[in-house]
Amino acid sequence: MDNAAAKASSVLLVDDNPTNLGILVTALSDSGYQVRVAQDGISAIAQAAYAKPNLILLDVMMPGIDGFETCRRLKANSATQNIPVIFMTALTEVFDKVQGFRAGAVDYITKPFEIEEVLVRVQTHLELQALQNQLQVQNQDLQAEIRERKRAQEAVQLFLHAVSHDLRNPVTGGLMVLRSLLEEAEAGNGAASISRSVLQRMIQSHDRQLALINSLLETHANDVGGISLQLQAINLQSLVEQVSADWQPMLHKDNATLHILMPARLPPVQADPNQLCRVYENLIANALKHNPPGLTLKLTADLLSPPAATAQAHPTLVRCSVIDDGVGISPEQAATMFDLYKRGEQSRRTVGLGLGLYLCRQIITAHGGTIGISSQPGNGSTFWFTLPIADANSMKKTIGDLFEP
Repeated sequence: MDNAAAKASSVLLVDDNPTNLGILVTALSDSGYQVRVAQDGISAIAQAAYAKPNLILLDVMMPGIDGFETCRRLKANSATQNIPVIFMTALTEVFDKVQGFRAGAVDYITKPFEIEEVLVRVQTHLELQALQNQLQVQNQDLQAEIRERKRAQEAVQLFLHAVSHDLRNPVTGGLMVLRSLLEEAEAGNGAASISRSVLQRMIQSHDRQLALINSLLETHANDVGGISLQLQAINLQSLVEQVSADWQPMLHKDNATLHILMPARLPPVQADPNQLCRVYENLIANALKHNPPGLTLKLTADLLSPPAATAQAHPTLVRCSVIDDGVGISPEQAATMFDLYKRGEQSRRTVGLGLGLYLCRQIITAHGGTIGISSQPGNGSTFWFTLPIADANSMKKTIGDLFEP
């Protein structure tokens, strides 16, 4: 250890012999160490906790508590347990040395001591301690890196789950349409001609699928696990009609009925159409998955009334709801329904990871809205979320009409 390093190191001398203290203080100070002195175990413990020396030279035979007990107390204190302790003693029996090591000492110096030996042992153990401290810091950095990589891996896994989850619905719907056409062809019902409206629905569905893939890939490149939004004014009625048309094959398969109940003059909402479709599709899929066939679904939307204190203000939020008459959800389930990887106990299908409702919350939160559920077992469920109106100032007349008696 060079002189500059020595100056950064402090040594606590603990001995009740003034002559020994004088010799050691002079030698250590001349070698560049900062030296503190204690003449009994109690004061040594107090100084060690306060000053945090880099090393302690500890006499064994002292008044009050001896060096062994002093060392045990130092090692029992989290503030001083990592400070290396070197015993100084005239005891030469193996039993005494073993007792010292069991108390927590790292080395022994036998009295009468040689100054050169003391300095070499002090330097050696300070260097060892410095290496141990460096290793501990490196280990902490490594653990932090491992945790960060684990978080990144979980984020990538979540991203991949989101992709597979949201692409499953449009792909399944497209396959059901194609299989229906194939059945018509195999039954000999003409040439299984495809109407213009069916073609338009298939094109719209696949356009949305491509846009969804692009948005997810963009999100993955910029912020894994986040939500990328392309906001625009959206006619909510048109969007839910499009979603309803895409889902007709799956609704028909489950003998389910979907009703759209929205005010004709509802103002546009400020939203990303592809992400908003994800929300509706996940909520519809969730309702079908966790209820028996024959379900009735209602898609509603209403303007939120302003608080009484600001009754003259115009509302700026639309509350959208997906209502079913199914089996309902217990309060315990509802409390964690939007958590990651939570799945309903009544699921009739095993495919899926319970990711859909979590994604809904992430998307609505990214829009600046909130999402929730109102349900009781046996009384169906209402999933609701809020969205901002596209341009509240330009919609004053329409909004006022909606709130007329």
